[in-house]
Amino acid sequence: MPRCFGDHNPLYAAYHDEEWGVPVHDDRVLFEFLILEGAQAGLSWEIILRKREHYRESFAGFDPEQVARFTPKRVDRLMKNAGLVRNRLKIEGTVKNARAFLQVQKELGSFASYAWDFVGNQPRQNAWKSMRDVPAQTAESDALSKDLKKRGFTFVGSTIMYAWMQAVGLVNDHAVVCPRWKAVRELS
Repeated sequence: MPRCFGDHNPLYAAYHDEEWGVPVHDDRVLFEFLILEGAQAGLSWEIILRKREHYRESFAGFDPEQVARFTPKRVDRLMKNAGLVRNRLKIEGTVKNARAFLQVQKELGSFASYAWDFVGNQPRQNAWKSMRDVPAQTAESDALSKDLKKRGFTFVGSTIMYAWMQAVGLVNDHAVVCPRWKAVRELS
C-alpha cells in the first residue's frame, strides 16, 4: 500500500513511517517540532529533515531553557552555520519562542497540556482518501495560532501550526489507504 509521502527518499520515508502523526506528549519533542516547523516556512520539509541534526546540536538538543538564554552574539554565530536555515528572523524567533514556551509551561504546567486542549485532549482522526484532500489549516489550527501569537510566539501561522499538529499527532492525517493510518489511529 502507498505511503502518504516519502517513497522517493529514505529519510523522508522513515519520518513518515515512524514519527508523522504519532501522538506526542513530551514537551521537548513538541518544542523541537515547533522550531522545525517554523524553520520550514517557505521551504520543503525534506530540507529541514536533512538539517535536523544540525538543529539539535545548535539549539541545545531543543532544551527550551537553554535556548531561551541565547544571546545576540550566539544568534550571530548561528547565522554562520550552514547546517541551519540562515534566516535571522527564524533564528531569533527560535529564542523568542523558547521564552514564550517556558512561560506557557510556567502558567499551565506543561506545553503538552496546553496544546492538546485545542483538540479536546484526543487526536482528531481524519479519514482522507488522498493527501490532496487534507486541508492546509483548520479551525483548531486557527485558534492555536491566534493564541500562540497572543502569547508572543512567532512563525506560528495557522498553516504552520496545522503542519505541527499533524507532525505531533494532534491530528491523524494519514490517508486511509496508507498503512500508517490505522496504526496511528490505534495509538490514541
